[in-house]
Amino acid sequence: MHASELRDKTPDQLRDQLTELKKEAFNLRFQQATNQLENTARMRQVRRDVARVKTVLNEKAAAAASEA
Repeated sequence: MHASELRDKTPDQLRDQLTELKKEAFNLRFQQATNQLENTARMRQVRRDVARVKTVLNEKAAAAASEA
């Protein structure tokens, strides 16, 4: 996932994606705790994707605040 892809989405879509990523991170943590996690690199990818989504949401919020 690239930040440029995220910037094209609406804030509602970004919040939905953030929710999905957090659910995935939760499931990955459970898999790791029970030694069922196959792709350990996925945890890092999800964590970084969450950060990207939050960053774009904050950028959009700042842009909306500066316009008003």
